[in-house]
Amino acid sequence: MKSKVFIRGFVLFALYFAFLPQVFALEKEWSNDLRTLFIGNKSVIYALNIRSFGAKDLNNDDIIEPSAGDEAGTFLNAIPRLKELTKLGINTIYLLPVTKTGKLKALGTAGSLYALDSFDRLNPQLDDTNNPLSVEEEAKMFIDEAHRLGLRVIVDIPSCGSYDMSLERPDLFIKDKDGNAVVPADWTDVRLFKVYDENGKLNRTLVENYESMIKMLQDLGADGIRADVAAIKPYEFWKEIIDYARMKDPQFLFIAEACPVWTNPIKQWGAYTPVEKLLEAGFDGYYGDWAGFEDFTKAKDITKRIKSDLKISKQFNNQKTTMSSFATHDQQSVIVRGGVPLWEMITWLNITLPVNPYFLDGYVTGDGYIYRYENKKASRSLTDDDYYFVHRAKFDIFNLSRRPGGNYKELEEKFIKAMKFKYWAKSILVEGKFVPLKTNNPSIFAYARKNGDDAVIVMGNLNKEHEVEGKVFIRNIKETSFVSPVLMEEAPLVKRGKMLVKLKPYEVQVFMLNKVNF
Repeated sequence: MKSKVFIRGFVLFALYFAFLPQVFALEKEWSNDLRTLFIGNKSVIYALNIRSFGAKDLNNDDIIEPSAGDEAGTFLNAIPRLKELTKLGINTIYLLPVTKTGKLKALGTAGSLYALDSFDRLNPQLDDTNNPLSVEEEAKMFIDEAHRLGLRVIVDIPSCGSYDMSLERPDLFIKDKDGNAVVPADWTDVRLFKVYDENGKLNRTLVENYESMIKMLQDLGADGIRADVAAIKPYEFWKEIIDYARMKDPQFLFIAEACPVWTNPIKQWGAYTPVEKLLEAGFDGYYGDWAGFEDFTKAKDITKRIKSDLKISKQFNNQKTTMSSFATHDQQSVIVRGGVPLWEMITWLNITLPVNPYFLDGYVTGDGYIYRYENKKASRSLTDDDYYFVHRAKFDIFNLSRRPGGNYKELEEKFIKAMKFKYWAKSILVEGKFVPLKTNNPSIFAYARKNGDDAVIVMGNLNKEHEVEGKVFIRNIKETSFVSPVLMEEAPLVKRGKMLVKLKPYEVQVFMLNKVNF
């Protein structure tokens, strides 16, 4: 019967719709388990910007103007929204940088989150000035409440310093031939740290300042960090930082913003540390190579990337893994890139691939990150930039912005159903093997996650413009094999050893097979 099917006709699946692991209030002291969770591909990561997460934009102009009664996001007004994340099946929050931001040569009217202006001070913009608590006390309240709800907390640490910091602390920065602090790549609002001193030794002052940042975050209760552009600092730097953090908390997670295929953005100013060396230094994981996914055109593009990551993991006795990067704050909105069909495909790839799923605030309801104030002159600025600078269709990290949302409210239900399936089928999707499946059409990708006799099959059309037909070869599958639809309009036609499929642009199909040996 041709109708949208989500676990229809399979009695046991009715049970999982009533069950999404609810996170119970924790009465005992929090015990960090994030490294174990992440290494096992069991973390479900939700990235958010405290500066916008709890914001209230009363006149709906997308910009936060306190003088007009708007309320910027703070640690305190973020707390009531944490339960929303547990209902989505999230178990790990990833905070974009919360450190103080630079104001000189700035991008945007609030300053880029990545223009680090202090190693041991939180961003005062995140303080609720209507209560007597310090911003540090408020941050600890936020993290404590996250823990009470069973949510782990990762914090992003920037890789470069602000221009302001380069004036105040010139000893921390590389200088060009004219004696100016170096602008790395095209990141015009930051300057490049000097990792080595004049004797070729680690710059002890920089190391100690990074340790002070780690100490601050651990004192607040954070469970791990994501290191921005980690590869522009060397093995020995990270080894020392990671060892320092792990002395206090052996479960403290380190994720590197790095990828095996990325190239050196600082070129003549410093070496680039490959992913394997970062992992040797103690990082637990890195970014999977999924940036620009909409440019993938062949099934082998997906298989090649997964095999590469699994090979690296195997080198480290399967104690290293990846975080997905289909839709980070550095990329345009999935809705802008490919609409709802691409959103649905990326959601299910996150759910079914051997990765730690990552979702950006606003993704669940299809935010296009198109802001009304985009690159217009500002009436007021907290920096020396009097324009509302943003990257078009990308998450705003430069201004005091509205709460991320979107006009596709129906996607939230789709997302929750996908997450329920992930938890219901976790013995397959977390513990199962990744098995690439052959197809006779290069635009059709197909793979299985298999554990024992049970398998989840995923197949999709990478052609964003045309419907495609093809065959997916599954050894030993027969016309009598039990195919249980999860996400498809109708069960595909099965002939011995193959399935005949027809897929719309960016359509993804998911089903389960039982007792098929392949």
